Amino acid sequence: MSKAGKRIVTAELSTKRMEWVAQIYAVRDEKDRSAFAELFAYFAPRVKSFLMKSGASPDLAEECTQEVMATLWNKAHMFDPTKASVSTWIFTIARNRKIDLLRKQRRPEPEELTWGPEAEPDQTDVIGLQQETEQLGKAIAALPPEQRKLIERAYFGDLTHSEIAAETGLPLGTIKSRIRLALDRLRHAMK
Repeated sequence: MSKAGKRIVTAELSTKRMEWVAQIYAVRDEKDRSAFAELFAYFAPRVKSFLMKSGASPDLAEECTQEVMATLWNKAHMFDPTKASVSTWIFTIARNRKIDLLRKQRRPEPEELTWGPEAEPDQTDVIGLQQETEQLGKAIAALPPEQRKLIERAYFGDLTHSEIAAETGLPLGTIKSRIRLALDRLRHAMK
């Protein structure tokens, strides 16, 4: 392709991108259905194809695409053209939505709740649980202090890794590494 041809294609692409931004703003400001319909007609098949190429089943890709387009309609106010192009924003939503749906599918269903008093636990189960609890307590106490403190904050203090980082001033990567090492040590100690 000649330089002039490349310039024409680039200019057309730039014009199309500006139109998409205008359509997002029309959806955001006026809930413009025709602008949304144009965005939907262009992006929905591409999002579905992207999801299927990344390993999603056709049903999951369809469900995810519908949710992505609903997100576009409901959260157009969150689009910032200084941070991403319209297509990047939409495909990022698609990627994140796919991850969310896959996590939801893999999450086991909660067991049915029983009504009434629960049966008394078997004495051997109680003794076994007490022994495991004691063994875990000893294993936690044997951890290096910097790992033990992080485990206690994460699991007994119910803090997220980010909250621990903010509280301690340690880098997030350091916190994750120390917790991972501590959990490995605990796994080995509990075998």
